Amino acid sequence: MNLYPLVDRLTRPLMNRAYKIRHVNAERVPASGPVVLAANHESILDPWFLGTVTPRPVHYLTKSELFRYPVLKQVLEGLGCIPVRRNGDMGRALDAGGDVLDRGEVIGIFPQATCMPHRERPFRRGAARLAIATGAPLVPVLLVGTERSIQPRTHRIGFPQVTIVVGEPLHTERGEPTREAATELTDRLEQAIAELRRPYGQPDHRWFD
Repeated sequence: MNLYPLVDRLTRPLMNRAYKIRHVNAERVPASGPVVLAANHESILDPWFLGTVTPRPVHYLTKSELFRYPVLKQVLEGLGCIPVRRNGDMGRALDAGGDVLDRGEVIGIFPQATCMPHRERPFRRGAARLAIATGAPLVPVLLVGTERSIQPRTHRIGFPQVTIVVGEPLHTERGEPTREAATELTDRLEQAIAELRRPYGQPDHRWFD
């Protein structure tokens, strides 16, 4: 069952209203064809924020631990999420993501893999590997303010104004996603998001304390 249209129809207006979401350059997200949206990761609510930047359904690469729970698994599969084993074999997840892109659809991915500020959060190469393997444009997206939407330990809800800034798509020719090619494109992605971040300053993770 495809739950995405129903969930999107219910949550998008609520998210926009509650967080007064401001979209900057959202027209840079292609209206058709395969796309990899890659964003910084500051909150467990980031998939809902990122989804508001395009009217198109977004398939998220999601940590596989969440698929252990039968009801949640059904919901995640209904939303088109793709399980990923962190620190494990990425091949199966990338193959599934490649199939989604080959159908001309949208993948959403958070290359930092975690929103917890006390952990090491280097940008990983999965988004770049997908873009290279399929020739899909890699679109850098900056999420501003989402770190204050929910505390990870107390789950206290906040209602900051959220700004979502879309960068220029990074284009690459379809080819073999070698380690060197994926590293180079990942570096470009990280630099692009850092440049988008410059006018806004760093995330306010002190709110977690």
